[in-house]
Amino acid sequence: MKNLSHKYNFINIFLLCVLLALLGTACGSARPYDGQNYIKETQLTEAGDSPSEYAANLQVIKNFDTKLSVPTYITKVDDTYFIVDCYHNRIIYSDSLEAPLTEWYIMTGEVTQPHTIASDGKVYLVDDTENHRILVFEKIDSKFINTQVLFDVGTRPHYTVYDEKTDTFYVWSSKTGELFCLRHTADSTRMYLTDIRKIPELDGIYVRSFSIIDGDIYFVSGVSDNGDKGRIYRCDLKDLSIKKTYDVPDNLSGMVQITKIQDYYYITTSTDISGSQDHATLLRTRSLDKLAANDYEDIYSRYFIGGGTPYYISEVEGTYFLTEHRLMDHQIWSFKVKSNEITDVETVY
Repeated sequence: MKNLSHKYNFINIFLLCVLLALLGTACGSARPYDGQNYIKETQLTEAGDSPSEYAANLQVIKNFDTKLSVPTYITKVDDTYFIVDCYHNRIIYSDSLEAPLTEWYIMTGEVTQPHTIASDGKVYLVDDTENHRILVFEKIDSKFINTQVLFDVGTRPHYTVYDEKTDTFYVWSSKTGELFCLRHTADSTRMYLTDIRKIPELDGIYVRSFSIIDGDIYFVSGVSDNGDKGRIYRCDLKDLSIKKTYDVPDNLSGMVQITKIQDYYYITTSTDISGSQDHATLLRTRSLDKLAANDYEDIYSRYFIGGGTPYYISEVEGTYFLTEHRLMDHQIWSFKVKSNEITDVETVY
């Protein structure tokens, strides 16, 4: 009877796993998108009608500035590095971080104060912040072609992420509390807006980014014209229902990003509750619950000289990159973290 019981237990577990797989929840993965049940599809650009022909006639232009102007994000896709050069209204790319900025190439200059770029290896999404839209690029014959555009993406879309587990691009509207979800089918690059999720509590509050950590989505503390108390929101990724909030002190209200690295939450902060950048810093804590009591480690001046405004942190092959502004002669750092210790801090640009 004991062996028979074990047999039935195994069968039950097997059937449960099959059911989870059919529901698309096994191992946190999503089923491939089938092109159905979407809100709207992107609009094809002139290049999108005949991308190969357009690429054949496109002349790629080298970057013509020797310095960056408020870089916000740096990442790598395949063998190519990208820098979002926000105040120069362009995104540049290169196959080497060692190359002088004038040897980088311009991916696009048809954006106004972009903040991030995200890719799944097939398409590249860029948030065109001040124009409230998303541009979609494809790599054709080693050239990046803007093939699609999605208009009316909330107010000032500010942060874009591709999440492999859910096979979804998430774009955050920084002023309306809306998260735009975009997907494409396995056999096509055409993007579809499949969902718009919203947190009413964040409507009207300037929130700069979100982070997907252990299956939940975290929204950094933001500032409002009303001077509302700052807090971090941890929500269910599926519907943005609030799971928990974390109060933060006024000097940390205008956060930029939360990044989980090993046992610590690393948080970049741009302003205090009044909008002053005098309190801009980079800190870390093991628990977000400790922030309200000012229980955290300020690491900006210790490891990164300090004095600027740290912005987004990104990770490339085990190396972390920190962008910052207000320091004209220093704008991008790189560093590593080994056993929770920050090491190999270097200047990139």
